[in-house]
Amino acid sequence: MENQYNYYHSEEPQNDSSYSSQPNPEHHEKPKKKMPKAVVVTGCALLFGVVSSATFLTTNVVGNKVLGLDQKAAKEVSNTTQNKATLTKTSSVVTSDVSSVVESVMPSIVSITNMSVQQVQSFFGGTSQQEVTSAGTGIIIEKTDSELLIVTNNHVVADSNQLTVTFDDQSSVEADIKGTDSAHDLAVIAVQLDKISDDTLDKISVATLGDSTKLKVGEPAIAIGNALGYGQSVTTGVISATDRESQTTDSATGETTGSSDVKLIQTDAAINPGNSGGALVNANGEVIGINSAKLIGENVEGIGYAIPISDVTDIITNLMNQETKTKVSEAERGYLGITGLDVEDSDSQRYGMPTGVYISEVSRGGGAADAGITKGSIIVGFNGITIDSMESLQEQLQYYKKGEKVTLTLQVPGDGGEYQEQTVDVTLGSKSSVKKITCKKRKQIVRLPLFLWL
Repeated sequence: MENQYNYYHSEEPQNDSSYSSQPNPEHHEKPKKKMPKAVVVTGCALLFGVVSSATFLTTNVVGNKVLGLDQKAAKEVSNTTQNKATLTKTSSVVTSDVSSVVESVMPSIVSITNMSVQQVQSFFGGTSQQEVTSAGTGIIIEKTDSELLIVTNNHVVADSNQLTVTFDDQSSVEADIKGTDSAHDLAVIAVQLDKISDDTLDKISVATLGDSTKLKVGEPAIAIGNALGYGQSVTTGVISATDRESQTTDSATGETTGSSDVKLIQTDAAINPGNSGGALVNANGEVIGINSAKLIGENVEGIGYAIPISDVTDIITNLMNQETKTKVSEAERGYLGITGLDVEDSDSQRYGMPTGVYISEVSRGGGAADAGITKGSIIVGFNGITIDSMESLQEQLQYYKKGEKVTLTLQVPGDGGEYQEQTVDVTLGSKSSVKKITCKKRKQIVRLPLFLWL
């Protein structure tokens, strides 16, 4: 993934302000006695002391009011999931200093390095493969008997060939994908505990999750992340707004559409490339959001967005409890045996169809056909993960071998035109199950584009 950010620089000239004073009319006054220099110096010193004391006192009071550092936490709340991995929420007493909050949170924040291989077009029109490295951030959310689980943005780990996690003590280990949800831009990755040294394990901690449903506009916010890939850094600001709609813009058409049912937190805490997947915390040191994006433009400044943690708790829990995955080679990869088309938000509104992958063709002998899936159905889920495009479906399939069973959630059109939800188990087939189609007019055999086949 390529992060592109534009920064605004004012081009207007900075005019120097000029001040003038009119001379006073002449006055004839009696000469006054001069005050001794020692008295003048002593008086100035006393005046400076009074003014500076008042200034420092005022600054301290205002700082405490703005940052909300004189507030205290109330009750302790704990939400857990049973039997498997859990997400725990607790509240702690507010510290008196931002640095103290950061110090308590930092051991639960990691840097993520994504090494991927991309096709690059040469000057002469050819293509070649090139290794591309990108940086992001993650939040430690659980420690099981065998794994350390880390939540981040899906775009941080997308298309990865190798993921590397760096902890607060600068030690690094490789990580694997636990689960991804591109529709909500979320992912959970896992690090095997036996790969982490005892010294590092003693220093890391699991993040404390807050309640983003109780956020108030104007309360302080602290963003922590691997900005520009330089390592962890901290920026501060406030909650600028809540319930902001996430939108994407089609680069080809310029059309802007909503991309998620989750509303975003807006903050003026600086968020830069590499901050993605990092923590937005409150003055209690509780994670209230996952930093994901910033608004860019010539006339835009100080608008960053974070995914509210309370709105995606169920999604994260589902990702945490999936099997840890590694990518399957092309030769071993499983296929559904369908041709699909994206049903975007604009299509959904225009035609009254659910967003997802519209099945335009079903291959005879493929896994989808054997499971009874028919043309016209729309895939909206894959093993509990939301599917909103061919890209998100392909992203899930790359971890499964032929012969493995997956569960699809479908929207199937009924006789009255209304869609009904169905859940179907599909045994994945091989690439060879893609059937050849004979074109009778030209009497030649053609193969459907493979990139459409899943």
